[in-house]
Amino acid sequence: MSNNEFIHSTAIIDSSAVIASDVKIGPYCIIGPHVTIGAGTVLHSHVVIGGYTRIGKDNEIFQFASVGEVCQDLKYAGEETWLEIGDNNKIREHSSLHRGTVQDQSLTKVGSHNLLMVNTHIAHDCVIGDHNIFANNVGVAGHVHVGDYVVVGGNSGIHQFCKIDSYSMIGGASLILKDVPAYVMVSGNPAHAFGLNVEGMRRKGWSKNVIVGLREAFKLIYKSGLTTEQAIEKIQQDILTEVPEAQRLIDSLQASKRGIVR
Repeated sequence: MSNNEFIHSTAIIDSSAVIASDVKIGPYCIIGPHVTIGAGTVLHSHVVIGGYTRIGKDNEIFQFASVGEVCQDLKYAGEETWLEIGDNNKIREHSSLHRGTVQDQSLTKVGSHNLLMVNTHIAHDCVIGDHNIFANNVGVAGHVHVGDYVVVGGNSGIHQFCKIDSYSMIGGASLILKDVPAYVMVSGNPAHAFGLNVEGMRRKGWSKNVIVGLREAFKLIYKSGLTTEQAIEKIQQDILTEVPEAQRLIDSLQASKRGIVR
């Protein structure tokens, strides 16, 4: 543990914690055993880091967040499992992130540059990529995998073992029971697909050619009456050469084990 002027006198820090010299720890924070916190990270007041947690650089964690607590899986029996968090994440008030289980990889992992708004829950064994936004009250159940640049609307729930692929978007108050392919927008309870995340593509400067090609791929999957295998074959024949970004969509379809949101 590193003592410095940035740690409030009321904070309680386990002797095994390793904390960079410029980390700011506010009033009444509790840091458990085997915690590592990287440079530039800020913990506002009343943050609890439960233990067995690695936190990278330049993160900001707001009051009453619970990070690295034991999971809610009834099979959990006290085994050593971990939570890893990358760099430049914002974790807002009352969010909760739980450690993994030995039934999976003993690890919950959150990447970098994510925004977890108020009361977001990331359950055990989830793997979250980079540059994602989870709006208020989003619940992500165990073993869920989320790609990069995903937006999840407030009050949405994601069923365990689902995969939410990159650049997709989930509307507010949605229930996700199956996998969401890359680029696709879904909404509803249960959720249904209704288009591509075109606005997100435009904001990232994607060309008109790419957007048109992905729209055609979406139509083949969802509106042509073809089977998934037939749609993939058509995308490979007619679109992939000109729009290599379609490969990510193909990969989503081929990797899905739960079936995709239709």
